Parts: sequence; structure tokens; C-alpha cells
Amino acid sequence: MDRREFDVETFPGKSRDRREFDVEAFPGKSMDCREIQCRSILTRTSGYLKPVCSHSLNPYLGCGFGISSCGEGCYVRFNRWITRGREWGSFAEVKMNAARVYLDTAASEAKWARFARGAFAIFLASSTDPWQPAETRYRVTRQILQAMRDCPPDTLILQTHTDKVLDDLSLIETLSGICELRVHISIEGDRERLPGLPPPPCTLDRRLTALETLASRNIFAVACLSPLYPLQNADAFFYRLAAIGTRAVVIDHFIEGDGTRDGSRTGQTRLPEAMARVCPESVKLEYRDRVIGIARHYLPVGISADGFAGRYRPVFPEPSPVLNTVKGFLAGR
Repeated sequence: MDRREFDVETFPGKSRDRREFDVEAFPGKSMDCREIQCRSILTRTSGYLKPVCSHSLNPYLGCGFGISSCGEGCYVRFNRWITRGREWGSFAEVKMNAARVYLDTAASEAKWARFARGAFAIFLASSTDPWQPAETRYRVTRQILQAMRDCPPDTLILQTHTDKVLDDLSLIETLSGICELRVHISIEGDRERLPGLPPPPCTLDRRLTALETLASRNIFAVACLSPLYPLQNADAFFYRLAAIGTRAVVIDHFIEGDGTRDGSRTGQTRLPEAMARVCPESVKLEYRDRVIGIARHYLPVGISADGFAGRYRPVFPEPSPVLNTVKGFLAGR
């Protein structure tokens, strides 16, 4: 692991401090990291997330993974309130008092959620990665999870793109015993990367190992193909996910999945072109539907928002017609 210095701007009126950060995937890429105080930490959901959960919770504003492949198709890069003219992936604002604010407000927000939405359900996180590089130093996510032991939500959905989630495995295991908990790990497909795009923040094998580790501790582990990439061997991929203990998959195409009906936000990025270079059909919604049909031979499948909410279509009763071929293929690797 490479260690480099980052500029950290602290509170207004204080001198600029220089801190050292661990840089995993993109050494040499500058990043502005600032410590801030937040007034609130639980955001009542609307739009895409409203049927998923009552609240979103983001320990950071901005994301150090924004310059990786996952940042390429991230809808947050188009949120001007968050970016304020800054390049997505170039900044992270650290909500230093997030855990305390959570404890101060969770009871009242839970009361509202159970009355208005039926349950106090938190999606952590919707516009950042809870285990981005800044977490290695600040541990804001860890502090929030610790606070949740004292005031747990009814449902907790942890969404990440990295195996660093395992840094908090014991905490997550504890919380899974006191609330309904799912860990969603973004694994867009069975390719390490697409042509013309930067690498992912965490290798495919490491993310698969994280799913397997979580499953071995009886934690509900979900693979999120979001956004869905063109697959090399869909049957082999879903068979492997099932074999390592993955409980379900979420399949979400950039069309309908980026907050626009036609995927026009993602159309402004390099992602559709990169997908089309590999498989022209993959940029169409029909491709998603074909992949869903394959996946359901192996695992329960959630589609777009329904999947993030934990609503899954069941596994088909009959095995895949190519199951024996898949087993032979994997055995010969």
C-alpha cells in the first residue's frame, strides 16, 4: 500500500493541516479532504430511495472512489449541491460529529419513520462509500455503527464497493443480531474493468472474498450488479456467487437506475460507450432482462429499487439447462 500526503482543510479559521492518508488504487491523484461539523445525519428519503428505506445516512460528503470506475457512472457526480463545481472524486468532507448527531436524533426520526413509512430503515450510504480511503484514518463509519448498537434502526442496509467493509466485521455481525441487516457489495459483473475506464477501487476477487467472508458469519450478503456490466459468462458468474454463500443479487441497469427513465445522466459519461465496445446489446434494457432470467436459476434476484429494498424474485424451481456445463467449466479452470 502506498502512503502519500494529502491536504486536509480543517474548520474555518484554523490553519491548514497536513495529514497522511493510505492511497489504494490511485496513488498520485490529489484529493481535498476537509473536516466538517454536520447539523443532521439522517436524511428522509424521496424519489428513487423512498420505496427502499426511510432514511439515508452519509458519513462523508464526496467520495475518494469517484475517480475509479464506480465513480464513472455514479449519479452523484451530477448533484451540483454536493459537487459545487468540484470534480467528482477530488474531495471528501468528513462529518466528524456524525455519530453524536445520530444518537441525538435517531429516536425522533425512528418515531417519525415508523409512523410515516412503517419502519426505521437506513441506507448507509447513498451518495458516498462508507469505507472509502478517508475512513482508514477517521473511522466515522465505525463510530456510527458503534452508536447504532445503542440505538439500532429496524433495518440497516450497508452499501460499499470495497472489501474494507471487513474492517468492521465484528460490529456488523453484532448489529445483524439486533436489526435486519444486509450488506450490499457492488460487483458490476465478471470483468475486472471495461476498456477506456479507470480500474475499480477494489479488485473483483477481493470483493468476492468479502461476500464469502460475510456469508460465512451468517450475515446477509448481497451482490449488486449496479450498474450492470456486460458479462463474459453469466451462468458461471451467478453459480460462483451462489457457491460462496451470496444470499441474493441486485441487478440494476443504468437505464432507469441513474434517476432518469432513459439513462440520460449516464449517457453524459464514458460508461455506455465502454459497455458498447464490449457488447453492443448491453446498453439496452432488454440485456438486463436476459441477465435476470439467467440469474434466477441460481439466486433470488432484486431488480433496481426493489432489489435495494430487499424485495427479490425467487429462484426458478428448475435448474439451469447449462448447469452441468458450468460446473465442468469451473472445475477445469
